[in-house]
Amino acid sequence: MDIKAQNVEEPTEFPKVLSLKEKIAYGVGDLGNNFLFDMGQLYLLKYFTDVIGLPAAAAGGVFAIAKIWDAFADITVGTWVDNRKKIGKRGKFRPFILWASLPLALLLIANFAVPDFSITGKLIWSYITYMIFGTVYSISNVPFGSMQPSMTKNSDERSELASWRNIGSNSGVLIATVAFMPIVLMFPTEKIGYTITVVFFAIAGVACQLFCYKNVKENYQVLPKDPVGEKRSIREIFSGYKAVFKNGPLLILCLANLFTFSAYNVKLAVQFYFAQYVLHDIKIVSYMSFFTVGFSILAAVVMPSIVKKIGKKHTYILGSLIWLISDLIGFFVTNSGLTFAIFTSISYFGNGILTALNWALISDVVEYGEWKTHVRSEGIVYSSYTYFRKLATAAAGFIPGVILSVVGYVPNHEQTAQALLGIRGITFIYPVIGAALTIILMLFYPITEQKYSEIIAELRTRHQND
Repeated sequence: MDIKAQNVEEPTEFPKVLSLKEKIAYGVGDLGNNFLFDMGQLYLLKYFTDVIGLPAAAAGGVFAIAKIWDAFADITVGTWVDNRKKIGKRGKFRPFILWASLPLALLLIANFAVPDFSITGKLIWSYITYMIFGTVYSISNVPFGSMQPSMTKNSDERSELASWRNIGSNSGVLIATVAFMPIVLMFPTEKIGYTITVVFFAIAGVACQLFCYKNVKENYQVLPKDPVGEKRSIREIFSGYKAVFKNGPLLILCLANLFTFSAYNVKLAVQFYFAQYVLHDIKIVSYMSFFTVGFSILAAVVMPSIVKKIGKKHTYILGSLIWLISDLIGFFVTNSGLTFAIFTSISYFGNGILTALNWALISDVVEYGEWKTHVRSEGIVYSSYTYFRKLATAAAGFIPGVILSVVGYVPNHEQTAQALLGIRGITFIYPVIGAALTIILMLFYPITEQKYSEIIAELRTRHQND
């Protein structure tokens, strides 16, 4: 394995070290992540309410509690990853992808195989399986995301990796939304259909993660400073978390993701309710996903070119603005499958730009944090970032469940005007608010391309003098 310790003198410009195969493999890794993760984000709320009969508010509570638990799991895993000392030839981050893949798949299946218990029994099963699933997902996903800064230090390659990752992520969403419900409806009952379909996606997810594990490398592995066997104090371990609060760009990015990721996942979850009860055709989601998620993939493809012209910060704001305008118009004019597809496609294009950029920005704030605090903690930084994303997914599951309950939603029945308005509002207005708050936050984001170059130059000097 090609390993470069950080105390090795580095060239003036960091070279491009990634092959096309590595970039594709990293994207395939997130394709696998989404096959496993998006089943819960897209279908679990509807499975809870419409298939096994949980009350909407109670089902939303499963998401809220489980995701708050997951958020703390991310922090714990980030600390674990950063403080590993026995780093073998597989690297610091890669082994977690291998270890977690099969348990993650089995737990996903358990989420969609709720036994025919009482309502209380079903809730207990749902809480336990979903919380354990989230913990194992943290063990897989935190190292996967933390690995990117160790793969390349070249700024353009980081944007390319972010683009490939987003292509993989959106391809997972596309395949899941297009294929899932048609497969479910092939079986005698929805309950059987959900379980068997999830088995298919779980197998595909494991295959993708194993392909990623085999074909990516940690080209700039940061070796542990402390001797193997020497224990670090609690104070030393958590010094990385103190550094997080001094990392202003990271905090801005975390809050932006709290708004954007919750809005995106709310829209994903509620679109099935909107299609079924407002448009009276749930299958339209599968058909239109070719366009809506396709626009997200297009956004990931064009994002690096936009960044080269106007920079990461302004590209992020541009994507948020496109998203805000399209969903605001969509709230008033969407009354058919065609208009739903058009305005959701445009909003997904805007969201796709900033979603792709997130993975490049998180690598930048790792460098900023080291420059600012003299503490380099990829795992802690990434897990702090995903902490807010988990809070966002908690909101994405909890908010629709509560609002559906408040507006009088009744599963598998014609809805009242109040319930239909509530479904429309969650689908469009919640994302508009998230996009607006994101624009305000990113106006204060301080890392420009020039600032990043200055940070890297100073870090290079420090490393040469160590």
